[in-house]
Amino acid sequence: MKELFNTLSKQFELTDYQSKRDNQAFVTATSSQLVSLLTHLRDIHGYTHLVMVTCVDWLEDGKFQVTYLLHNYATKTDLGIFVFIPRDNPVMDSMHHLWEQARVYQRELHEMFGIDFPGSPGVYKPMILEGWQGPPPMRRDFDTKVYCEDTYSNRERQHKEPEQYMKEQLYPED
Repeated sequence: MKELFNTLSKQFELTDYQSKRDNQAFVTATSSQLVSLLTHLRDIHGYTHLVMVTCVDWLEDGKFQVTYLLHNYATKTDLGIFVFIPRDNPVMDSMHHLWEQARVYQRELHEMFGIDFPGSPGVYKPMILEGWQGPPPMRRDFDTKVYCEDTYSNRERQHKEPEQYMKEQLYPED
């Protein structure tokens, strides 16, 4: 995997090589080179399977880390590509033209984190949060408690002791 990193580094701006196993590595790339890098990995180096696309919110640093995990069936290796983008204007190039399933991941990241993927088919259609009016709920600054208090009515809670409740349910005549 280190040889692949060295080869790719001659053509792309890659940093932060990390490997904890012989068959898996992670590198950091720039967002401006991501489409070229992923195309090169797919077409030249055999990373034909997009395993997943996910996101980490680095709230304190003001950025998102978008991770693309690729798999090469011939070499049985996985390569993760980290790309950092600003939280205040999170825009990424769409990868749906490279892998059809990227559309689903991009819709999810748009809905949950507010990352924009211009040109991605259906990216603005609701996927999970149909009718959602609040901010993207997976951002770390989203306050679930405040959202629930503002959105839903408060109701009295009744506490029942489990042992007594089960007796009443199982033996109502006693």
